[in-house]
Amino acid sequence: MRYKYTERNMTDKPKISKEDRMLFRQTVGPTKRIRHDKVVCPAPRPTLRPRRQSRGDPCPAADNSLSDAYEPLGTDMDVVLQFSRPGIQHKVLRKLRRGPSGNSAELDLHGMTVPIARQALLNFIRDCRLQRLRCVKIIHGKGLSSPHRQPVLKTRTNSWLRQCGDVLAFCPARPEDGGAGAVYVLLKQG
Repeated sequence: MRYKYTERNMTDKPKISKEDRMLFRQTVGPTKRIRHDKVVCPAPRPTLRPRRQSRGDPCPAADNSLSDAYEPLGTDMDVVLQFSRPGIQHKVLRKLRRGPSGNSAELDLHGMTVPIARQALLNFIRDCRLQRLRCVKIIHGKGLSSPHRQPVLKTRTNSWLRQCGDVLAFCPARPEDGGAGAVYVLLKQG
């Protein structure tokens, strides 16, 4: 079978049979022609500004602000916890990897249950901000004594610190400070 190709002008209307027109009208039903040339634009959406947090509150609602459902990555014992917010300079991260210098604080989460550890972490960050501490250490452990030898608090600490707005960055501690079982945390100033 050969197909016949003919060029058609764009202004030519295609030929539609009478049966096709009837079938279309039956399928679509009655219509009403609308004659206007106006374009209705939706009203512009208002710009939303982030709410400022008070200086002493690290996260908006101290009890329920950190979710346990948020899992940034599958954390194994061998995975190194590291995070930084956009805009943090490499020089600042290098200095953080050296650990806290001078006036600093430390939180040890060993042996705590998840709800107690969450609240302890929130209180610790709030207290450190009130004392204007910039770099602190959190010991979460490696999970060696956890069921199935899976690090529960390490995974949760990774998740909670990423969610907390006052945490700018964190990285693994030096071996003498706990290595993969602890992190140095950089907090916002002021």
